[in-house]
Amino acid sequence: MRYFALLALSALILLPGCASSKPKMSGPAVVRELLTTGYCKCGRCCNWTHSTFLKKTVFKEGPNKGKPKKVGQTASGKMAKKHHTIAADTSLYPFGTVMYIPGYGYGVVEDRGGAIKGQHIDLFFGSHEAALKWGKQRKKVQIWFP
Repeated sequence: MRYFALLALSALILLPGCASSKPKMSGPAVVRELLTTGYCKCGRCCNWTHSTFLKKTVFKEGPNKGKPKKVGQTASGKMAKKHHTIAADTSLYPFGTVMYIPGYGYGVVEDRGGAIKGQHIDLFFGSHEAALKWGKQRKKVQIWFP
């Protein structure tokens, strides 16, 4: 029995693709100082609410107000992952842009937000408390474009 538990644990540790793994990058990095903030999948961070009429999760405001919203799904269609997903101004940093942020680690631009414009990125965290703890920080970020 202990053998199977050890085998299962080692499989979890060695599985590729976990959030802490380093994304694929090519070429030299560009370094820019960016404003960084944190967000999570909660309704306050991601503009959703529960519709009492539809009994579903919907956008709270904006051009998609009242339309269904899948909680945790990014603008690129992928599900957000803590210490991996970054929201950015995709006119400057398109989906697939890899970034290294000191104190956060590597992440990939997979989302965008209404308040995320210019040299500002929003880093995804697993909880609202962790996002608030990060706060607002200016960081020298290494950037690899797709």
